[in-house]
Amino acid sequence: MSMMVEDTRGSNPRTADPPIGALLGQPAEVLAEATPPHLTAAGASDALHELSARRTRIASILTAVMMVAYFGFILLVAFDKPAVGTLLAGGRISLGILLGAAVILLAPILTTIYVRWANRHYDGALEALRHGSRR
Repeated sequence: MSMMVEDTRGSNPRTADPPIGALLGQPAEVLAEATPPHLTAAGASDALHELSARRTRIASILTAVMMVAYFGFILLVAFDKPAVGTLLAGGRISLGILLGAAVILLAPILTTIYVRWANRHYDGALEALRHGSRR
């Protein structure tokens, strides 16, 4: 049993973005002359790409830290069992348990770092781009 799906992309003229001048009731040329360069679509696009690159960079760094810690722990357990079996604190706890707990605690710490960064830098910059002003 096959179902036919109709492709309606591009068939609705309401889905196309109207020129900015039409939205504001003025010709686009008049708006282009009166708009500061950092508020133009190209300027906003560049600023948005820069902001997106910063977010990607910090997310990649935090992800790499988590992956190194996690896979380092897993590889240590897999290939050096005697080291992770070393007893500490008078024989009450093993190094493997401590390292495992550290890996588990690292996840919310890295999440907190990202959230604090986003609240302090990313959200404000994105809001500034939405409202057409620079901070």
